[in-house]
Amino acid sequence: MTPPRVLVVTPTYNERDNLPVLVREVLARGPEFSVLVVDDASPDGTGAVADALAAETPGRVHVLHRKGKRGLGRSYVDALALAVTMDVEVVCQMDADFSHDPQYLPALVRGVVEGGLDLVIGSRYLNGVSVVNWPLSRLILSTVANRYVRGITGLPARDCTSGYRCWRREALARLPLQQFVSDGYAFLVEMLYEAMGLGCRIGEVPIIYVERREGQSKMSRGVILESVFVPWRLVARHPSWRGRRG
Repeated sequence: MTPPRVLVVTPTYNERDNLPVLVREVLARGPEFSVLVVDDASPDGTGAVADALAAETPGRVHVLHRKGKRGLGRSYVDALALAVTMDVEVVCQMDADFSHDPQYLPALVRGVVEGGLDLVIGSRYLNGVSVVNWPLSRLILSTVANRYVRGITGLPARDCTSGYRCWRREALARLPLQQFVSDGYAFLVEMLYEAMGLGCRIGEVPIIYVERREGQSKMSRGVILESVFVPWRLVARHPSWRGRRG
């Protein structure tokens, strides 16, 4: 059986130290893996590092340079819109800071290819709590946020805010990405709610999440406030989707 072609999309902003190591580890999963780096004009030169990696491994590392509005959601809209046009079968999302360990990629991909799922989430909360190096306040915020989102939207996932995900390309292509309005981590909830509403088959595999090795967290008060309001907006937009199962 020929392994599926897998594209791993990773947004970057000031990740020049992490990126070369991350790309090597992703590509080491097998020749079927490739990477799309979407850089938001990082002032530390991450974009140039990405270009150098693409030159070293042509056809396996791709780079999208963004100069518009910064933000996780806008980066993913542009990158995933490109990803679904590429010759791949599975598209993965992961952070560039090693909080998402590349060792879990094969398990996520198997969930799509062998498990018949449209979306597989790398879950921090499937088997209890699997988070390393978070202060208690951050852990409480994350677990409460997931319960809050599930309670409002009826989403089936234990970890609705995880950014470590693998999609069947055809399922991802059905999402109206250009119509999404959220930008921070709430963008991940919006993607998941739309996937549920479209009848996508959603599953999870357990991961251990480790707080970023370098740099600073992108969590902010604005991101938290957006995350509070977005679930209500999603249900107001599509009330009949609440709790729908694929």
